[in-house]
This record gives sequence, C-alpha cells and structure tokens, in this order.
Amino acid sequence: MAASLPLRDRLAALPVGDRRLLEAMVGLALVALGPGLVMGALFAMLRAGWLEAPLGTGYTWLTLHGVGVFFFWLYLAQGALLLALAATAEGADGIAHRRLAAAGLGIVALGLGLAWAAPLAGPALLYDASPALAAEDRRAAGLAYAGYLVQAAGLALIAGAALASVPRAKRAQGGVWSTVAFGTAAWAGLLIVSVVAAVATFLPAALWTLDMAPLPTEHTTRWHLLFHNLHYLPLLGTVLVWYVLVAELTGIRSALGERFSKLVFTSYLLLVPPTSLYHMFLEPGLAPGVRLLGSLLSLLIGVPTVAVFLIIVVSIETELRARGARGPLGWLRALPWHEPTLHAMAAAVVNLALGGTLAFVLIQERLAPLLSDTFTVPAYFHFLTVGTVSLTALAALAHLLPGLRGRGVPAPRLRAALPWLLTLGLLMFGLAGLAAGLTGMPRRVAAVAYGGAAPAAWTDLSAVIALGAVVMSAALLAYALLVVLALLGVGGAAARPAVVEVAEAGWSAAALQPAWSGPVAVAVLILAMAGATWLAVHLMAALPVSATAAGGS
Repeated sequence: MAASLPLRDRLAALPVGDRRLLEAMVGLALVALGPGLVMGALFAMLRAGWLEAPLGTGYTWLTLHGVGVFFFWLYLAQGALLLALAATAEGADGIAHRRLAAAGLGIVALGLGLAWAAPLAGPALLYDASPALAAEDRRAAGLAYAGYLVQAAGLALIAGAALASVPRAKRAQGGVWSTVAFGTAAWAGLLIVSVVAAVATFLPAALWTLDMAPLPTEHTTRWHLLFHNLHYLPLLGTVLVWYVLVAELTGIRSALGERFSKLVFTSYLLLVPPTSLYHMFLEPGLAPGVRLLGSLLSLLIGVPTVAVFLIIVVSIETELRARGARGPLGWLRALPWHEPTLHAMAAAVVNLALGGTLAFVLIQERLAPLLSDTFTVPAYFHFLTVGTVSLTALAALAHLLPGLRGRGVPAPRLRAALPWLLTLGLLMFGLAGLAAGLTGMPRRVAAVAYGGAAPAAWTDLSAVIALGAVVMSAALLAYALLVVLALLGVGGAAARPAVVEVAEAGWSAAALQPAWSGPVAVAVLILAMAGATWLAVHLMAALPVSATAAGGS
C-alpha cells in the first residue's frame, strides 16, 4: 500500500493563479449550462403544446440549447477537469504555460458570446449550422461559424497547456507515465483532433459567408465526422474521471496493472476516429464496400468504454472481496455510499448502459437511414450527454471545488438524491422518445400534430417527453446551483479527507478473488442491444411517416 495525498489537497497546493484559472473555467462552463438547460426544457414544452410561441422562437430556443450545452458546457467542463488532472498528476508542478490556458479561456468566452448572438441576429441554424439554412442571412451565419472557430482556437490553447503539464509528471516518475497522466495526455490529444475537425467543418462555411469561397457542398459529411469526435471525446474524459475518483474514494486502483489501463486509454485514439465511418450510412451513394467496412468498425466503437468499465468494476470487486465482502453484491454494499459523488457515478453508469443500448441500434446500416431523423436520436443522445457525461462532470467539479475554494459543497444529501431524480427524468424522456422515434416522429420540429394528420400517439408521447425534460433539467440545474454556491463560498467548511492508502497497481492477492459482476453486466448489455435491435427491426414496418436521413446527427 502507498500513501497518496487526496486530490483536493493537491489542488489546494497549486499556485493561487492556477486555482483562480480553474475556478473561472468552472464558472464559465456553468454560465453556458444554465441557459442551455432552460432553452431545452422550453422547446420540449413547446413541442408538447404546453407553451405557445412562434415556430421561429422555438428553433431559436433549440439552437441555444444545443450550442450552450453540447458545444460550450461540455467542453469547458472538460477543459477544467483536464487541466486539474494535468496539474495535479503525481510529479506535476501546476499548470504549465498558465497564461496560454488563460488566453484560451478568454477566447472560448468570446466564442460563446458569438454563438449565442447568432440565432438572435438571424435564422436559427441549430447546432450543426448547416449553410443550406443560412442562405437568407449570411451575416448571422457568419457569427455562428466565427463562434465555433473561436471556440476551437481557445480549446486548442487549453489542450496545449494540459499537454505541456503532464510531461513534468512523467519526468518526476523517472520517465514512466502514470495511468492518470497518460490518460490525461490521450484526452488532450483527442481534444486537439476534435479542434482540427471543427476547423475543417466550419472554416469553409465561414469563408462562404464572406464571399471568399463557394457554398460548401461537403458540410454534412464533415459535420458527421466532427460530431463523432465531439460525441466520444467526452466519454474518454468521463471514464478517466471515474478511474481517478474510484481511487480517490476507495483507495483502489486497477488490479490489472497500469500498463493494461494505459493500453485501454490508447484504444480511444486508435478506435474512435476510424469508427466514424458509420455516419456515412446516411449518404445515398455510398459504395457497398464502405458500408461493409463501416458496419464492421461500428462494432468496435464501445470497446474502449466497456473495457475501462470492466477494469474499474473488476478491481473494486476483487479488492472488496479480499477485504471481507460476501455475497453476490456484498462488494457493492461495501462501497462508501455516504459520498454523494458515488451516487452520481452509479447513476451515470446506468445511463451509459441505456444510452449505449439505443446507440447500438442507430449505428447499424439498415436502421440508421430509417431512424436518424426521428426522435430516437435525442432519446439515446441525452442518456449519454446529460445522464453520463454532464452528471459525471458536475459531480467531479463538486468533489474538487473544496480544494480550490476551501469550502464544501452544500446539501450533500440532496447531491446524493439529484442523480437519481435526473435518471428518472431521463427514463421518461428517453423511453417515450424511443417509442416516438420507432413510430416515425421526427426530431427538430416544434409542432408534431401536422394539422391533425400525425398519429395521436405523437402528441401523447410528446407530453411525456416534455415532463421528462423538465424533471432532468430541474435536477441538473439544482446540482449546478450547488456548485455555483460552492464557487461563491456559500458552502460549509470542507471536511478534510483522510490520506488514502492506495492499493498498488498490478496483480495482488485481491486478484485471486472471483469477480463476476463486471462480465455479467457486459453480457446483459449485449443481450439488451440485441433485444433493442430486434424490437426496432420488427417495428419498422409500422412506421406511419417515411423517415429518411436528410438532416444529420
């Protein structure tokens, strides 16, 4: 066993400038999150007929929701966690090139302002900002593209500062990467890949708005590639945060050794970019060979995330059984459930399983063209972006803030309950959305009645979707408010965590204990994917409205 300072203590030991920068990044992330959640709930209520507003206003709400939550909240929160892990890795000495990271934060803030101004200044382009929707007002479209490009530049600086910080940790460890430092470098590297994809997507469109280039005809294809990276990049960060927090809360590291863990994190870099081919299923003239390759590669898309899940669960189960846990789920009961962070992680795992099951249906060649413009997409998407990534990010920030501010986050019991309330809202939103999508209800529309021509079920299901949206938005907003209070120093005195005795990575006596829960969970997930696919295939014949894939992800 080796003594390890709690992460909060390592944060508290950072230079004041580093801590103030991280606080500012968290604050700006929450500024993007709050309005984005409200706009999404308003649009869901408009769709259900609970509110009345012009359709143009509804699409403005939807655009502000997607831009604020998906593009800016998720990536500012990632930036804060990325820098925090890089600066506190064993042997690191704070944030390298802090001014570079601070400049990046300022640039991203400018991008957020531009992206918010765009749908208020002209037609709402939704978050993919298709030039086809911008022909009437290129100036407003130019604001949207400028916002995304400016954000990409800022994120590149933040990722560069993180990449410059982790080699210090490697040198301090005798030239050997720790798992966390290695995973942080991989996370920063994939973020830079996403930055390059964003520039490739939005720069041609921005030049078009300035009459410096023709109308980009490949925008949809480029968007699919960007969306793929932006979608799976946060999952790498999420599982790395789980890996760190498990060691922080329980003192347990990988029973399979650091080398294996680093290999799994490397697999994100190897598997995420090429698996984007399945998005090409939406292109009508795609060659059969490319379709076959995309289908094969799509089977690999969840491998890295499932592998990290197995590492974590197997390591916890073997270690806790070695400590005396008995019964099939005795190890689960032995976890420190008094920690609110653990409740958020558990709920995030549940939501990841649900979202992954539905995502598997959508990445199959024969189903993707039928379902990609239906409500099935937001049904699965919110399980991942809200219930997995956003919940994990908020919980991690709440766990780390006492190290930055010296004050605890208020209402720990409420923080333990909110993840499950959020999951309840997601279940209503996601299951009703899945049912609506399988019956052909389109997404991205503010009114689903179609003058009475649409199935009556669409109206009923939209009401359940709206209720779920309100519940999950309220739960996430409440959690975010608690983090804001901690930022403002309103919380009580932070409880000082004890120095954690961390089990050395690698095979140990604990590895001899049986650990079936992880493999059984994966087997159940595979069966659920197969069952969801079977259900989707058998319901396709009942679609009341033809669903084609003209829109994109």
